Amino acid sequence: MGSAHTRSRGSRSRRWRRVVLSAAVGAALVLVAAACSGNSSTAPGTTPVKGGTAVFAEPPNSPPDYIFPFMTAADSSNVNLFDFTYLMYRPLYWFGQGSQPVFNPSLSLASAPVFSGRNVTINLKHYMWSNGTPVTAQDVMFWINMMKGVPDDWFDFTPGGFPANVSNIKVVSPTELTMTMNKAYSPTWFQYNELSQITPMPAAWDRTASGPSNCDTTVSDCAAVYNFLAGQAKDLSTYATSPVWGIVDGPWKLSAFNADGHMTYVPNKSYSGPVKPKLAAFEEVPFTTDAAEYDVMQSPNSSTKIDYGYLPNQDAPAKPANAAVGANPLASKGYTLAPLYTWGYDFYILNFQSTTGNGPVIRQLYFRQALAYLSNQKAVIEGPMRGYGEATVGPVGSTPVSKFLSPTGRAETNSQAGPYPFSIAKAKALLSSHGWTVDPGGTTTCADPAKCGPGIAKGKALSFNFPYASGLGWLASAMAALQSNAAQVGIKLNLDSKPINDVTEASLANCVVAKISCDWDFAAWGGGTFSPDYLPTGDVYFLTGAATNSGGYSDAENDALIEKTLTSGNLSYMYAWENFLSAQLAQEWQPEPAFQLTEVANNLKGVLPQSSTLSINPENWYFVK
Repeated sequence: MGSAHTRSRGSRSRRWRRVVLSAAVGAALVLVAAACSGNSSTAPGTTPVKGGTAVFAEPPNSPPDYIFPFMTAADSSNVNLFDFTYLMYRPLYWFGQGSQPVFNPSLSLASAPVFSGRNVTINLKHYMWSNGTPVTAQDVMFWINMMKGVPDDWFDFTPGGFPANVSNIKVVSPTELTMTMNKAYSPTWFQYNELSQITPMPAAWDRTASGPSNCDTTVSDCAAVYNFLAGQAKDLSTYATSPVWGIVDGPWKLSAFNADGHMTYVPNKSYSGPVKPKLAAFEEVPFTTDAAEYDVMQSPNSSTKIDYGYLPNQDAPAKPANAAVGANPLASKGYTLAPLYTWGYDFYILNFQSTTGNGPVIRQLYFRQALAYLSNQKAVIEGPMRGYGEATVGPVGSTPVSKFLSPTGRAETNSQAGPYPFSIAKAKALLSSHGWTVDPGGTTTCADPAKCGPGIAKGKALSFNFPYASGLGWLASAMAALQSNAAQVGIKLNLDSKPINDVTEASLANCVVAKISCDWDFAAWGGGTFSPDYLPTGDVYFLTGAATNSGGYSDAENDALIEKTLTSGNLSYMYAWENFLSAQLAQEWQPEPAFQLTEVANNLKGVLPQSSTLSINPENWYFVK
């Protein structure tokens, strides 16, 4: 499954990786001037203006904070990928055409892979690094060898996955690379979920503190090279001046960077891609909350204006049920409202390996079912999400509409109910029938250990640590509603709002990767996106041992069902897997909101349609007068 990155143009975690929101460092907002003619709230015309500076509002508490494109699970997020590194360092294959999460051949560094039996051939196009050297097959090999050398430091690592599932990898020429798969995989899966991870790296990065190295040809050299580059990436103050990070092959390069989230990009004059930047500069600015961002959107002036921002859900007029867009309170300020829905789904994590004493409880299916009955998805969509949302019923999202959601899932989505429709009574009955003394308003305890389940002692209380990402009004409201529902059956949810980086640091870095601390039970960061694994097959998030299997879920039948989706494009295998996992509740499904109620200045063109993969292409943007 694609990386379900964390939400915030960053988490949706791996997507819920982190895919997910980044924490804001600075509390104060200092907007730089939008230095472009015609960048005002007056009615725009249609004549393109060369140059100008477009200002982009970062999601709340989510400044980009990691530049090295070979990221760990703790560093990966949608913000760090799509709003930062991909602007400068292009992945081998680009995904997203219009609003559809599909392969984009025109923006990819290589032509579509050619499959012949188990053999795969990759042919690179003509792209240049900004230091004057070409992007070559050896640069692709540099990335692959690093994945071999330090697999645990790559957020998308899956045991037995790429590159362990290929052999005979050869650089045939500067523009051609070949490899042999260890069995006949689905070509679509192999491109969308395996080759999609690769971002070629320049030969100039192949070095350590003591000098040049040979990671591109010798795997044993890669750990030292990784340690050097990861060390360089920890020094945020050098991002705009470093001779390392200044070598780019994307359309943009940094000219200024502040750890609080303020940053400026200027065009890479050596960019070889099909669309050259039209803007003179592109700026990103931080906010600690969506309310702070909205304050600026409501009061633009000639020197301070956001060109690409967002309307907080709580400030949006309720959208009519059958309408695509509701009333726009910023229309009079010169903005167009364009809801952005991502290729992903929403959930909160259950920690099957929790060390708080609640692991045995979480591992009981009846308990997970009881939790599911406490989630009122329809009420959250109509309330905090203001109508801009879809029910989540399993591990494959319903937006954009695709062939990958099973017929069962589609029916459950349309009813906004899911496999376990909201029912306080059913949640209470499940707990009572399994040996718990339910104490509404108090704390439910285990009265009959034989019924409660293995490892659950008499007197065990249903009280859980539940960190969730701060900065999103709708998420805070949804968490409060869930806490209230749970209290009606004596389940105590100890909510703890904190920056998303703190949430993912605890859940992913410390618990899943380092395995040093798993003292949390549930966690929420606002959803996940499929990236850079765009085919929702489940191997990234739910296969036993996967690096972004955030809760440590493990089930032999689930693993076997996932394996079938990797070797065959027959959708019946995907449907069987998602229907199984939907009912098993490896995570608790939550309604999927519009990722962002985007507001675009009327005089900024080229932004729409937005990509459901969350990638942005400011090289397409231009002002009109």
